Amino acid sequence: MSEDAELRRLRWRCRRGMRELDQLMLRYLDGRWPVADEPERALFLRLMDTEDDKLWRWFMGRERPEDTGLALILALPH
Repeated sequence: MSEDAELRRLRWRCRRGMRELDQLMLRYLDGRWPVADEPERALFLRLMDTEDDKLWRWFMGRERPEDTGLALILALPH
């Protein structure tokens, strides 16, 4: 798959049930994805498989993911 096609697919997957989550996920995709290494990209893809309500609690700092990899990607500057 070409890089452009992959970015379009990921951009579509970043569309969540909440506008705020959309913006947070797209901020990562636009700012970090282009410079991220493969392990970091894999973490982001795992993050995208998480349910919206969990993502929201994690982003708002109400909970922390048990998975240390997901906690690390949430802590990255976007």
